[in-house]
Amino acid sequence: MQPQSRFYVSQRLEMHYAVWGDETKPPLILIHGTRDHARSWDRVAEALVDRYCVYAPDLRGHGDSAWALGGNYSIIDYALDIHALGEAIGRAPYTVVGHSLGGGVALQYAGTFPEKVERLVTIEGLGGMGWGRERRPAHVRMRDWVESMHRLEGRTLHAYPTIDAATERMVGANRHLTPELARHLTEHGVRKMDDGYTWKFDNYTHAGSPFEFNMEDARDLWNQIRCPMLIIWGKESWGNRPGAMDFSAFHDYRSVEVANAGHWVHHDQFGVFMEHVNAFLNG
Repeated sequence: MQPQSRFYVSQRLEMHYAVWGDETKPPLILIHGTRDHARSWDRVAEALVDRYCVYAPDLRGHGDSAWALGGNYSIIDYALDIHALGEAIGRAPYTVVGHSLGGGVALQYAGTFPEKVERLVTIEGLGGMGWGRERRPAHVRMRDWVESMHRLEGRTLHAYPTIDAATERMVGANRHLTPELARHLTEHGVRKMDDGYTWKFDNYTHAGSPFEFNMEDARDLWNQIRCPMLIIWGKESWGNRPGAMDFSAFHDYRSVEVANAGHWVHHDQFGVFMEHVNAFLNG
């Protein structure tokens, strides 16, 4: 099944999203993670399209969406883009599923506009926020950020001579991927250039932010979420473990850990992942 390609505008950027299925069915939004793209959700979309119309955006600086002028990529910008997508679709409330950065963006969106989210699934969406990390002084954070932005100015896009070479890099990043899935993710994740193939994401998405994770603000946003939530983890993930986190700001939630899965749970253990998601959505 091939999705439709559509575009909308957020903060003067032309943003791309893919659409699967019948728009008379309930709407579901899938939000990918850092340096990923909308078509990484193909299997999930095809598994849910019998019940939902599925919308999967390319976040700014990713896939076929525009790159941000100046290279500013923060979770609040991404959340703004998801709100703009929701307004463009015009079918709230939405069921929202987000992975990694996309899971954090989904929480920001649901906390800011709780009336627009009916159910929420976050996959590895809380692990990279530095919960237990001691906050550094503001002047140190600011200097590090400025220096990282300067380094990115001189960074060029890495070119792979063939799709096969780029696929090898994809496999190297996730040993759980089958050859077929790795090839699919690569084909939709690269752009043809004169000297080969480069990833579609903007190098500036590597940049951090001088404004580190703020638990007080996060708890305030999360406390506004009233819809049912499913929090999914991969047992082999490099992210922080659930036992180190305080979920007391959330209300109606449950958390599950998936064995033999790393950070990309929906790729690594697709069948188990869909069992949990279907049980949650049907519940």
